[in-house]
Amino acid sequence: MGINIFLFVYFYLFYDLGPQFEYTRELLGSALPWARAPAAVLNFNCMLILLPVCRNLLSLLRGSFICCGRTMRKQLDKNLTFHKLVAYMIALMTAVHTIAHLLNAEWYTNSFQGRYGPLATKLSMLGDSRELNTTYLNPVRSNSTTPTILVFTTIAGLTGVVITLALILMITSSMEVIRRSYFEVFWYTHHLFIVFFAGLVFHGAGRIVRSQQVTDPPHNNSLCENQLENWGKTADCPVPQFAGGFPQTWMWVIGPMIIYLCERLLRFIRYMQPVSYRKIVIRPSKVLELQLVKPGFKMQVGQYVFLNCPAISQLEWHPFTMTSAPEEDFFSVHIRLVGDWTEKLIKMVENLPEGGQGPKMAVDGPFGTASEDVFDYEVSMLVGAGIGVTPFASILKSIWYKFKDSDPKLRTKKVRTWTVLFSSITICHFLNLYI
Repeated sequence: MGINIFLFVYFYLFYDLGPQFEYTRELLGSALPWARAPAAVLNFNCMLILLPVCRNLLSLLRGSFICCGRTMRKQLDKNLTFHKLVAYMIALMTAVHTIAHLLNAEWYTNSFQGRYGPLATKLSMLGDSRELNTTYLNPVRSNSTTPTILVFTTIAGLTGVVITLALILMITSSMEVIRRSYFEVFWYTHHLFIVFFAGLVFHGAGRIVRSQQVTDPPHNNSLCENQLENWGKTADCPVPQFAGGFPQTWMWVIGPMIIYLCERLLRFIRYMQPVSYRKIVIRPSKVLELQLVKPGFKMQVGQYVFLNCPAISQLEWHPFTMTSAPEEDFFSVHIRLVGDWTEKLIKMVENLPEGGQGPKMAVDGPFGTASEDVFDYEVSMLVGAGIGVTPFASILKSIWYKFKDSDPKLRTKKVRTWTVLFSSITICHFLNLYI
């Protein structure tokens, strides 16, 4: 938040007070800094938005010396909360940026039509001409050009429309009511981020906002703004030169985009790794238990994995907390019937022939900060509700294995559990078996 405030204030003052934008402000007024300051904040937040969803990057940070403290590692588990906060900032700044530029389009048009005085008209009439040694400031080049035409015939305008529409669809489909009831809608529309970033990279290529360049001899604005008829005729008032700024957005987002591409490549490699079933059990209350085996898979208590079933959807990955212990030679998850994906998976399993293998399953993970510090205390309290008590199974199993093997690292003497089970009768199996 501090960086966001700094960027907004710095670039607002830069465009509001900068002498190179004095003539630009003559055409656009205060809408110029109100458009450019949010753009700087957008660059920063668009750089951040992909990083919290790079799960393997977060796992690497958890295990590195940079995040050695448990408190710091725990913050990385709030990656989706951070992702949402960054998205809210992008939405807010996009609204301000868009409104300001719509005003700019209106004022560019009015300036060219001579509605804002002789100086604005003179500046608007400058065009690219080698013979007259002039460069344009106003992108509007005809009286027939309307703000709507300007928006839909320029690179900045067209990409801006595409970016805004993609952002609106992504944000509206991310609301909890849609995400929980129509997850596929959320999943597929969220992949419009590809369109969003593609448009973002090319958005500044039109260089629609232009600044005054240094000339020899220099153009003295305070002197020449009242001597319009002498522009280009006297040494004191050469014709001012203008140029668009170099596009910078791609420099902000190229790093995170490469990291995310590597993330997706790693997910694809894991997707191709074989996963076999050790056991499939249909528990009461429509809870499916899957015991899976994957070569080289290592887990810790409290972690989760993402599962993908290509028979249902090749793109959808869903997180599930592991209920097995690290000491076991398999890992297990318990899946409750909630939503279309879990319903289809449970139906497929119910229709399997006797002794038949389950559908192909891809596994990505494990992820999340381990809960191993629970073993450092003599008394541990576990609090959960419904299917949310699944992490207890992993912890309780691991305690049982460590107690059985007389593990010297186990200090736990008593475990207290507080649960609200609702209809998840399956969880009672864990609690009765291991407490």
